[in-house]
Formats: sequence, structure tokens, C-alpha cells
Amino acid sequence: MRPNSPAPSRRQALGLGLAAGALSGFPAFAATGPSLASLARDKGLQFGSAVGAGPVGALTGSFEDRRYRQILAEECGLLVPENELKWYVVRAAGPASFAFERADRIAAFAKANGQALRGHTLLWHHPQWFPAWIKTHDFGAQPKLAAAALLTEHITTLCQRYPQMISWDVVNETVDPADGSVRNTVLSDILGREPTLDLAFHTARAAAPKARLVYNDYMSWEVGNEKHRYGVLKLLEGFRKRGTPVDALGVQAHIGAENADSFTGFGKPQEQEWRAFLDEATGMGYDLLVTEFDVHDKGLVYDFAPRDAAVAAYAKGYFDLMLSYRQTKEVLAWGMVDKYSWLQGQWPRQDGKAKRPTLYDDNYQPKPLREAVAAALKAAPAR
Repeated sequence: MRPNSPAPSRRQALGLGLAAGALSGFPAFAATGPSLASLARDKGLQFGSAVGAGPVGALTGSFEDRRYRQILAEECGLLVPENELKWYVVRAAGPASFAFERADRIAAFAKANGQALRGHTLLWHHPQWFPAWIKTHDFGAQPKLAAAALLTEHITTLCQRYPQMISWDVVNETVDPADGSVRNTVLSDILGREPTLDLAFHTARAAAPKARLVYNDYMSWEVGNEKHRYGVLKLLEGFRKRGTPVDALGVQAHIGAENADSFTGFGKPQEQEWRAFLDEATGMGYDLLVTEFDVHDKGLVYDFAPRDAAVAAYAKGYFDLMLSYRQTKEVLAWGMVDKYSWLQGQWPRQDGKAKRPTLYDDNYQPKPLREAVAAALKAAPAR
């Protein structure tokens, strides 16, 4: 199916998927009822997914897969380019150029399918994720003016090219989980940490006045995230005190197993502490977004049935909590099919087998995780 071709009906899509599943020996687990997008809309939410327009066959190339695009068209009311708007992709060639072709294709697909679009990310304020050229860039005799101009141009250019974005991750992952401090980068070394972040949000507000502006980070509900949560709350409090135009906290929701090589099972959720964290954030007037949901099943048994059941149950508990907050406005899966998940390339299982962290398996079959998300959406209070 070409990106602009009409999507097949849901019944046709599921029929094709079930037939393929039967032929390959995969269990047929048919999704029933309405799409996740429609379930979310019924509650005043948006449901969608990340999609990557990288090389064909790569983890980052899900958009090149016709069947993946079919799932996006059937299930999602909202899309987010997975990597295409990050500095190291869109500004890879240097300060004088922007590479929009990959993101433009995703935007065109969303428009053709009546889907909303959200942006990730205008400023990944982490030294590891800037393009190489910025680390040796000559900011000239007036570095503060030059650094501010570079950041302003970048944000304004992206926002103006994609005015349809309903929300933007303006700043991403600037809190160091080790101690809760704000990270230093080339830009903040020149402008200062708080002025860099504030400039990003003020510029985004001017360039995208109708979009929800988000601070996005991966602090989680499991044990070991206490300092990270504390640092994020300090950051959010500072934004409010300085009048920085931040509308929402993006909760990445990469839940499940810890990333240590020896770890088995899931992490230990701290429900009481997590609710206290969310209460403080919403008490400051912030909305919530689940921005990058998946379930890391690294340490679970290989057998699909118990593994999928454990993943689904763990996710259902998480979503029941997150969706109990009427401030939660968007839910984004970080990929819809297992083989395209970024987790396949990170922290491998000890048995070397593939992970099953997303809502659909490698044969494009909906999994119990998909039904767990559907059940949580059905049970959620209306916004």
C-alpha cells in the first residue's frame, strides 16, 4: 500500500493478519472491537504511535513496511516521527542545512489518513545527542548571540514547517537521573542551563502558539528513579516560577525490566511515590502525556504465553493509574510491532532471543498487550 492509498477495512486487515499468522505457526490473537484511536477519542484522549522513516529493514525503518503502515492507519489517531526531527538527523550536515525529507513523508501519510501529528524533539538537551559538528562549532566573537540565534532558528524553522503539530516535546531528557541536576551541553555552556531551556520554550510558543508544549523525560514508577523524579519536579517548579510556557510533562513510560545485565522479571513499582510525583506535577498546573510507551521484557521467560500475559498485566496496572488522571491527554506507543522496537538493539536478553515489548508481534498480530491498553482506555474516566 502506498502512503496515499486508502487503508483497507479493519475486517480485511485483521483477516489478512490472521491468515498470515496461521501459515507461519504464530498464534492467532485477533483484536476485537473498535480501534485504540476511537477508544481514546471516546474518553477525550489521543492515541498514537511513533514511526521511523529510516532505512528499509532497519529498526528505524518501520514506515517503509506496508503492513506496519496499515496498523498505523487502523489503530492510531496520532503519529510522531521517531527520530526524523532530532538534531542529529535533521541537522546532520551542518548548521546551514535542514533535512526534512523523512519527516515530510510521515507528515504526508498522517494527513492522507486524517491523523494528527506531534513533534519530537526541538531540543534534546543531552550532550550525546547533538550532531558532531556542534561540538566544534565556532560561535564567533559574540557566542551568546550566536548560540541563541542557532537555537531560535532551529526551533522556529521546525515549528513553522509543521504547523499541524498538536504538541511538541520542546526539551527532552535534560535531567541527569544520577543526581537530578540539569545536564550541561554546548549551548548551556554558553547561555546557561536555565536560559537555554527557557529560550527553547519561549521560542516554541511564539512559533507554535496552538501546540501543547511539553517537557519530556524517562523518569519511571519503578524503584531507582527517585533522584530522577525529584530533579524533574525541581525543573517543573523552576519553569513555573520563571513564567516559562510549559504546558505538560511527557512521561516516556519505558516500563518493565531494569537495564542491568543480570536482572530478571520486572522492576518494583512504587505506586504511592509515583502518585505523589504525578500529584505534584499536576498540582503545578501541568497536563500529562504518555509519550513513549513500551514494556521491557528482558528478564522474562522465553515462552510467549506467560511472557505476554505478564507484560499485559503489568501494563494494565500502569495505564489504570496514568489514565485515572484526567490531565493525561495523549498516549503514544513507542512503536507498534516488536521487530521495529528500539529495545531490540538495547540491553539484549541473556538467551539472545528477541523481545516482545510492543502491541503487535513480528507477524503483525495484536497481542494481549494491545488488549490490555484497550481495556484501560475503556475503563478510563472521560477527560
